[in-house]
Parts: sequence; C-alpha cells; structure tokens
Amino acid sequence: MAIGSKYFTYAFLVAVVVFSSIALILSLVRISNVFLPPKNKYGMVFDAGSSHTSLFIYQWESDKENNTGVVSQTLSCDVEGPGISSYANDPPKAGESLRKCLDEAMKIIPAERQSEVPAYLGATAGMRLLRQKNKLVADQVLNEVATTMQQYPVNFRGARIITGEEEGAYGWITVNYLLDSFIKYSPKQRDWIHPQSAKILGALDLGGASAQISFIPSGSITDATKASKFSLYGFSYTIYTHSYLCYGQNEAQKQVVQKLIKDTSAKNASHPCYPKGYETTISTASFHVSPCTAAHESFPPEVPWNVTLFGTGSATECLRLVRQIFNFSACGQGQTCGFNGIYQPPVNGQFFAFSAFYYTFSFLNLTSGQSLATVNNTIQEFCARNWTYLLSSYPKEKENWLRDYCGNANYILVLLLDAYKFNENNWKNIMFQMKAANTDIGWTLGYMLNLTNMIPAETMEQVKGHSQDTWIAAIFFIILTLAICFVAMAISFCS
Repeated sequence: MAIGSKYFTYAFLVAVVVFSSIALILSLVRISNVFLPPKNKYGMVFDAGSSHTSLFIYQWESDKENNTGVVSQTLSCDVEGPGISSYANDPPKAGESLRKCLDEAMKIIPAERQSEVPAYLGATAGMRLLRQKNKLVADQVLNEVATTMQQYPVNFRGARIITGEEEGAYGWITVNYLLDSFIKYSPKQRDWIHPQSAKILGALDLGGASAQISFIPSGSITDATKASKFSLYGFSYTIYTHSYLCYGQNEAQKQVVQKLIKDTSAKNASHPCYPKGYETTISTASFHVSPCTAAHESFPPEVPWNVTLFGTGSATECLRLVRQIFNFSACGQGQTCGFNGIYQPPVNGQFFAFSAFYYTFSFLNLTSGQSLATVNNTIQEFCARNWTYLLSSYPKEKENWLRDYCGNANYILVLLLDAYKFNENNWKNIMFQMKAANTDIGWTLGYMLNLTNMIPAETMEQVKGHSQDTWIAAIFFIILTLAICFVAMAISFCS
C-alpha cells in the first residue's frame, strides 16, 4: 500500500470516528420530557325514575378544566320494563332488568378502563314514595340493583335514592352546561373561557311522580333550605330549587281522578279530561296504593267499589278540576310563594322545560315558541276530539298516553301559570326541549359533572424523547458516517 493511500485511509477512519461521535452525542443530548395525553375517563349513571329507568355513559378528558371535567354523553340506554319501584313485590327483577343496558355499556367502554369507571344508580320520586310506604321493601329493591351492578367490572359507588332538591339542582347544572353557560371554547384564544355574557337559565323538570323548579332569583333567597350552592369551573353559584313530590304528571292525574269521585258512592262519573267516547272502570282500592292519594283518602278500604269514568272532553272543565289538587290559599297574598305554602321567589330569566313538559307539548306540536294564546287554543281543540277520531289519527300511540294528553296539557298550564307564576308576558321565556348538543337533558349529566370534582385528574404520562430537529441531525450524521465508511473500505480494497 502506498504511503499516500495509507494516510488517506487513516484520514477517512478519523473522520468516521469524529462523525460517529457527533451522531452519538446528538442522540444523547437535548433529551426532553415528552408528555403523552391521558386517556379518557368514563362514568356511568342509572336514572331510576318512577315510570322507567335509563342508563347514561359519560366521558371526559383526565386533565380537567378548573377542577371540573368537560363531560360528553357517549351512550343512552332505556331499560326495558317499568321503574324499579314497580318491582316492590319481586325485588330481584329490579336488578335483572338492568342487565341488558349494562351489557351494552361494556361494549362501549374499553376493557382496560372498565375497572376504574365510577358507576352509580340514582332513584328518584318513585322510590321516594315506595320508601314512604315501606322502607324495608325500598331497601330490598336497592340491594338487588346493587347486587347486579357489582357483578360487572366497574367501580360501583352505590345505589341510592336522591333527594328532590338534588334532582332539581343537577338538572339545572345539565341545562347550563349544555348551553355553554359555564364554560365555552374560544377559537381565538384556543382555550376554554368563562363566557362573561352568558345567560344562566332556569330548569323545569316534570317526571311521573315529582316536579322540580330551579333558577337563580333576581334577589336573595330568604329561605336557606331552598338554596343550593355549587362551584363549577372556578365560579360559585347559588340557586333556588324545590321538588314537589306527588306533583309529577302520573301522580297528579291520580289525584285528579280522586277529586272527581271524592265523597261519593256513585258508580259513574264524568271526566272532563278524558276524550268523548272513552270510558274506563277503576276501583277505589287503587287510591290506597300510592301515598300521594292515600294521604287524602276518604274511601273506606274495607269496602272498595268500582267507578266507571266517562270522558266528556272539555278543556275548560278539565282545567277547573286540575286546579283543585293544588292548595293556593295556603300562600295567602304573598308573592314569594308557589303553592301548598311553599316559598318560591318570582321566576327570573329564561327556562328550559324538559322531560314530561317536552313530551306532552311535543305531541301537540307546541315546542316552537308558540304564544300562550296559541297554546291554549291548541289544547282546547285537542281536548274536544272524540276517542274514535284519536285512535284512528294516532294508531301507533299507546292508548293510555293518548287518553291522558288532554289532562296532562292542562296540568302543565296550571303548574306553570298558577303554581310557578309564569304569565302571558314571560311565557316566551320558557323553551320546551329534551336535548341540547346531542345530549339528553336531565339530572344525570349534572350529577356526573359535580362528581368529577371528586375524581382525581389522571397525570399525563411522562417519557424521554428528542425534538424533531435533533432527530433529523442525528440521522444525517449517521448516514454520512456510513457513507464515509463505505468509501474508506473501497479505497483500502483498491490499494
């Protein structure tokens, strides 16, 4: 080998060592922490109402916004059959009824996340009434649904009867969350902000056995027992909320029938809230079943009798009859009173009316902001239709629902106008809706939002990594080093 070629080869080998060292150093320096985004968290809530049960699955990112998760609905599943309070005579069936929806939830939630999913069941007015009637049976029903839920790989947190005030307050949270009243994403700032100009809405919830009203009054709340306080997204709120047990539409209609035939032993009675041509027979013994009617019972339980009700379809008479189940005289002349002597400040701002409010008015096509005059005329016209016409016009509607639409619509008018004190001027402030942002309106989402304050945020996973520039430089020098090695080997071989 020539001396020149020998030195040339050594020079190349030195270059190889130098560039290799540079590549190695670049691969080691400028290592920075890289944070991978945390996985989504999930939550599961059963809404066990008086007439039916529904399961809702929610999810939110683990890095919470001001200590409250940004929650969205992933699944809603209606449980087949009636509400769990209907299984008082066979409590195990209450638990079994939940399985189909639980199985559906397990298909939605990733298997690796299921064990950490907080799962709750909240029972509302139907179970409140059952507890009043028989606490032991109510506890057995709750134990059965708890047993079923514990058989699934979730973090079961309890099955309990929530208070009416909780139901109302969480419904209020749901409404305002879905309408971005608490927090809103700003494309300009690329961040979540608190909308200073956002309107906080009131919530009107009507179930089968109870009714809830929740809102922020224009003045102070003078009855502390009717105030609920929340801290959401870094801001505090105090709202008025009250729940009227026995004034859900199903229990209200039972009271209406009871008023109709009270203090009489007649075998027949005309019912103005039922359509003309409709008739049904009931037993006075049925009034002893529910605490809502048993408390006002005037029929001797030892000697029950049957009464046949004939529909007359008169909205005016129906409205008069419905008003009789409310005690408006207990409020006197006070302006800060709803009915039955219950404190309520004057309604303030806009309201979302959902659940049975929406279902009844949706059937009557009254959810598009119609005037109160239009609402009254529509209800009058519907109540005047006979039973045969209704059956032929709505063949897919359940008959008991079709029968009750006139009575339920008039009940809603009395509840909103006479009880809650809305009027012709602020009627336009009531919006009848069941969904917002593709999410069901109800208490469960609000419950989940409040719950996220108690679930620790999952820390972001930390790994070691290089910046993009570092990787490009390291790859360049490694390739250059390999190229020099090949050139050096070729020269040596030729020499």
